[in-house]
Amino acid sequence: MLHALAIKNFAIIEDLRIEFGAGLSVLTGETGAGKSIIIQAVNLLLGSRASADLVRTGKDNAELEAVFDIAPDSHAARLMVDQNMDIEEGLIIRRVVSAEGKSKIYVNARQTTLDFLKQVTENIAGVSSQHAHQGLLKEDQHLDILDEFAQTLDLRKDVAGLYRQIVPLKKEIADLKAGKEKAEKELALLQFQVDEIETANIQPNEDEELIQKRDQLQNAAQIFEAVNSAVHDLYDREGSVLDQISGMSVRVGRFCETDEKLDALARRLDEISYELQDLVSEFRSFAAGIDLDPQSLDQVDQRLDQIAKLKRKYGGSLDSIFEQYRNMAENLTDIQGIEGRIEHLEQKQKGLVVRIRQKAKALSMRRQKEGLALARLAKAELGALEMGRASFEVDFSTDPGVDPDELVTTDNEKISATGMDRVRFLLTPNPGEAPKPLAKIASGGELSRIVLALKAVLCRDQSFETLIFDEVDAGIGGATSDKVGLKLKELGRVQQVICITHLAQIARYGNHQFRITKQVSGGRTATRITPLICQEERVKELARMIGGSRITDATLAHARELLDTAEES
Repeated sequence: MLHALAIKNFAIIEDLRIEFGAGLSVLTGETGAGKSIIIQAVNLLLGSRASADLVRTGKDNAELEAVFDIAPDSHAARLMVDQNMDIEEGLIIRRVVSAEGKSKIYVNARQTTLDFLKQVTENIAGVSSQHAHQGLLKEDQHLDILDEFAQTLDLRKDVAGLYRQIVPLKKEIADLKAGKEKAEKELALLQFQVDEIETANIQPNEDEELIQKRDQLQNAAQIFEAVNSAVHDLYDREGSVLDQISGMSVRVGRFCETDEKLDALARRLDEISYELQDLVSEFRSFAAGIDLDPQSLDQVDQRLDQIAKLKRKYGGSLDSIFEQYRNMAENLTDIQGIEGRIEHLEQKQKGLVVRIRQKAKALSMRRQKEGLALARLAKAELGALEMGRASFEVDFSTDPGVDPDELVTTDNEKISATGMDRVRFLLTPNPGEAPKPLAKIASGGELSRIVLALKAVLCRDQSFETLIFDEVDAGIGGATSDKVGLKLKELGRVQQVICITHLAQIARYGNHQFRITKQVSGGRTATRITPLICQEERVKELARMIGGSRITDATLAHARELLDTAEES
């Protein structure tokens, strides 16, 4: 359940917080007051993409936060526990959208990804906006609705997974067969090039190491002389640096007992002496390792020349040599075993095709069975929404395979990532007419009721914990709007429902009501929200919805009657 929603610097909303309760909550207000912006904020918190133009003008960031109460055994809770998140305080989602368009997502104070946000909110809330009404006209969405009702999404995912394996596999087999003859002609050249690079036995960063070694060899004599000179001055010659420091230490040491600071300075002199002795030892060891053999330089130059030739031939760098070697070695292996690989892949493909045909058939059978149930339940719900004479059908069809490379069933029915079925919802508004697609006959009011009816059906088995309706009253009025309000209230008995509406006939059924207004202060427009606690506040708001800006005693009386009869129902 959505417990609280906070919005700051988002579009025309400056700073707003709403606390929701159980049952049906209605949000009312004049057009343009910001009601739909609130729905947009919820969508962002559920995982939709953010945009910089959502940030309030003149502000650096927009901040959104939602607090959901979740059950310990819920899908969201299990995901959070897997991420070592504390679920005792519920699910707290926070998004910060910058004016540059960047977005940060936090779940229970821990920054996370958009993908995780979508996973954790998958069954938390469902938003049905004006776009959902129009989306119902798109037949590709009908299959999604049916699979949600039929609880066949897992089986559909199995089909999609097999499909995603088979399609690239078919392409790989075709590519192997097409390139087989050409590849065999390239075999001799590939073998020569692979042998050439293998014989060179080049090591990573070898060219840089050789250049450094060449510089050392070219300056070996001077380096040897410089190091020996340092050893001589530090240690070997009479009056060396170490001799002088030792003398200093003796002279100062005679007076150490008289002054603690002087004693500390004397000890530092001793430490410097020890450090210099270590340094001399390291210099001598370094000098012993200097290569003064002229042949070493010749060998390095020859190796660098060999590497330079291979670089010019294979791309200009060691990385390109290694990459081309890997590619050529892989190609060589592929060519040498191409027949066996084709045979292996074809056997693998056959096994996958058998499995996807079985899965697609099983998926289709379950869909058709559940399609009848969906049609029956949807018809019943439509009857409760003043569409009792309408008939709702789920129509199934398949596409025949026309291309030999297409994936088909044993009956030549085309299989895609969603299975073998094409599904569309058909409606017969009046008896005696032929069923037709929704896009051809459904009005705006009918679409609103169909969306609500389908939501009511889907909620029976696998409901969202919170249902949000934006403009569910589009295109309806009169007795129909009253039926819609009753249906929303009925849904609110089993789960949380939040509804934006312009109709008093719907708003009166709310267990909670919020008035959203738009105010101008200091030259800036801002949205405000006020919970209507007492009955008189609700009566005034319902009267405004009925009569507009001019509220009379008659409209107040009508509003009071609407509220009283809603409570009785």
